[in-house]
Order: sequence, then C-alpha cells, then structure tokens
Amino acid sequence: MVIESYLYERAEGFVVCKTCWHRCKLKDQQWGICRVRKNENGKLMVYNYGLASSIALDPVEKKPLHNYKPGSLVLSLGSVSCNFKCDHCQNFEISFADLSYPYLRELKPEDVLRLCRERKADGVAWTYNEPAIWHEFALDSSQIAKNNGYFIVYVTNGYMTPEAIEQFKWLDAANVDVKAFDQRFYSKICKAKLENVLKTVEFMHRRGIFVEITYLVIPGENDSREEIKAFAEWVVSVDKRIPVHFSRFHPDFKMMDKTATPVSTLEQAVEIARGVGVEYVYIGNVWGHRFENTFCPNCGDVLIERRGFYIDRINLNRDRCPSCGYKQNIVL
Repeated sequence: MVIESYLYERAEGFVVCKTCWHRCKLKDQQWGICRVRKNENGKLMVYNYGLASSIALDPVEKKPLHNYKPGSLVLSLGSVSCNFKCDHCQNFEISFADLSYPYLRELKPEDVLRLCRERKADGVAWTYNEPAIWHEFALDSSQIAKNNGYFIVYVTNGYMTPEAIEQFKWLDAANVDVKAFDQRFYSKICKAKLENVLKTVEFMHRRGIFVEITYLVIPGENDSREEIKAFAEWVVSVDKRIPVHFSRFHPDFKMMDKTATPVSTLEQAVEIARGVGVEYVYIGNVWGHRFENTFCPNCGDVLIERRGFYIDRINLNRDRCPSCGYKQNIVL
C-alpha cells in the first residue's frame, strides 16, 4: 500500500521530508535516503506502509528496556531499510534491504491489535530496523493499540525529528542508540550527525517519554575512557536517572575484522558512568553478568534480578527501594 507522507513540505521544484533529521530535499521522482519515500509529482509518497519483515513476541528486556515495564512482553515489528548506513549493522539483512525484500508481509493497523491479543502481548515495540522510516504505519497502529490498553515503545537510532515525535502522541518509552560520542565516528560509520541524536534524546525526555540509552562499545572505535566519560557526563546533564546500557559488540557485516568487546572494557565503562553520576548502568550481550541486574542507586541493593532477558526476582515496594526507601526511576 502506497500512501502520502504525514510530514513534509512542498517547495518549488522539490519536497522536503520532515520525518527524520536528514530532511531530504527531493526532486520529482527522487527517493529519500531511507529508500522508502519518493517525490511523485510534488507529493511525498510512502512505499513501506504496513510492510513487515519481522514479527515476534519478545521480553521488553530484549529491546533493551530494563526500567520500563520489567518482565512484560512486547509484540515486536520491523520493516526494511534504514536512514543510517552503519558498517557494523547487526540487522543488516533487513536494514540494508529495500522494497524488493522477498519476505515482506502486508499488515493493516488493525492487524497489530489482533496480533497483540493473539500472542498475549503487553505492549508494542517498533524495532529491528529503524522505526522512524515506518512512521505512518507505526503511528496509525500505535493509536489503535494504545486505545486498547497496550503500551508503545520505540527502539531507534535517534534520528526522528521533533515534529515526528510531537505527532507520535502514543509513544510511552524509547531505547535510543547513541552509537559513539564523536562526530568523526558518526560521519565515517553511520553517515549521520551525532548532535541530532543528542537533540532527539533531550527532546524525548522533555516530552515525558521514558528514555533508555544503548551504547554499543566497539574496540578501537568508541571505547576510550575519555569518550565514555564525555558520553556519561552528557547523560547526567540531561538526567542522571536515564538508564544506560553498555552493550558488547560482536563482529558483523563490514566490521568482521574487529574482535568482540572485552568484558573488562564494558566493566570499565560501567565504572566510569557510575563515577560521574549515572544512576542505572547495565552491561548487555554478556549473559549472566551481574550488571544485567538493577541496583538501587542509593544503597546498592539488588532491585531486579535477571538472567539474560528474563527476570528471576523483583524486589521493590512500588517504585521505592524496600531497604532505604529511595524513589526509583522504574515504571512497573
């Protein structure tokens, strides 16, 4: 199904897409960077409406969201393509695919609600590839799901514009990838701008969206003590209670020459972030590590005990630590 974009402007001889920070200026018959939007006779048309490549029921911890609805299950949906071109993409089979991808399934917004009910989900996650380029379908489907009692989360590279965020009134939480804290990395690896990602995180937080951040630690690329510290200091400047996930890199796509991140590097990142005041810091992609758990920032007691994506125990008095009474940034 091809529909007209919900967010664009017409100008003489071209249209301007306003869905992501690239803000592509497209002449007639020109496709956007995302490869799913095209200027057709002065109208910005969207070609991926309802086209799903991936549908699964996941623990919300897999997104990863550790402080938002821990233990819940989300209907996870993805489409194809992306507005980034990351050399280390770990979903490159769909993120670098285009509309000719042979395994696409066409959905209607009502189908998302039906699938939530059939699979006994608690919420909907727009994930796997970049959901912002699926904006119209995610928006329409989320409105229906939200009106029927389901929560809505995004797993995103953070290139959604403020206009798109304001339009997405039903978004409850987001995990945003901050892929490095260095513009050179973003220029070389992602073909994007770090400052726009930071603006998105800050805008989402101001809008009351529950934000968690993932930082994939890549050996020799974004793992220096100085860069990790600068990133953590920025998080504290936004809100020290934003949860941060330092995830382990594994060789993939065009970065097969890299080694997996040493666990000691991730532990060092946790130490640095906690040292500058980040209250909730996690290690991801290291099954069974103690920093999969949630600790009280005030007294250090274990509040949520995990094994991988699964919860063994929740030790909370509503939103407070039962030992010291400290109010937590956790939504149950």
